[in-house]
Amino acid sequence: MSAKLERRGLGRGLSALMAEINLDEAAESAPRESLRMLPIESVVPNPDQPRRRYGAEELAELADSIRVRGVLQPLIVRHQPDSGLYQIVAGERRWRAAQQARLHEIPAIIRDFTDTEVLEVALIENIQRADLNAVEEAAAYRQLMERFGHTQEQLAEALHKSRSHVANHLRLLTLPEQVLDWVREGTLTAGHARALITAGDPVALARRVIDRGLSVRETEALVQAREQRQAKPHRKMEKDADTRALEGDLTAQLKMRVAIDHVGTEGGRLSVTYRSLEDLDRLCHLLARNA
Repeated sequence: MSAKLERRGLGRGLSALMAEINLDEAAESAPRESLRMLPIESVVPNPDQPRRRYGAEELAELADSIRVRGVLQPLIVRHQPDSGLYQIVAGERRWRAAQQARLHEIPAIIRDFTDTEVLEVALIENIQRADLNAVEEAAAYRQLMERFGHTQEQLAEALHKSRSHVANHLRLLTLPEQVLDWVREGTLTAGHARALITAGDPVALARRVIDRGLSVRETEALVQAREQRQAKPHRKMEKDADTRALEGDLTAQLKMRVAIDHVGTEGGRLSVTYRSLEDLDRLCHLLARNA
């Protein structure tokens, strides 16, 4: 499958795929003959499903509901002629819960998707449906942009999110992995993490935030105080909203922290912070390609 995952836009378009995975509308508008009851053993999960963790308690609750009411929303699957099985495109959580409920059949809508479209739909469904943490959501946005060439504007419009929402989540991925782990675990909120993006040592500051139980506002004040102590007084200039927005956009695009410092009235300095030789090599390729 990896050979087919090319960085390109899909002919069907993001908006069309969004419509494909609107399960409520799909169940209501699909002709009855397009809905089929499939043996549950003939349905298999997608091995490239981006979401790997399913809460045991959440699945148990859904299984209890399915025992009483059945599966109210059909899965979306695609047929695999070589094996005779049906691969899940959307609805793996319901399939897992139906197994726990010991159902023998499950309702499904069969769609004709390519390998690349299956992955894209899985990513979009996770963003729409699942209780993702901020880091998982940001990673899904990045995959949609990198694998399928979607822009922030396209994602925001299709997913009914603001562009700033998408950009702010992507900026989180510039933080060190330790800080991202704390966000995944719920030790830090996304608001805390965003306040640490411009910090010189986000891991150390994050530990102080956790140890002291600081609020987001207090974290912002801590970062600002640290930056003021480290900055040279005669070079210090307050950044306006446009400069901060530009820093955020460049950081999200490069996936490396970008800082813009104005010096005087017309000049200034733009700095890019990389964390590995791989990052540096990627930056050099980007600069060479656009030279």
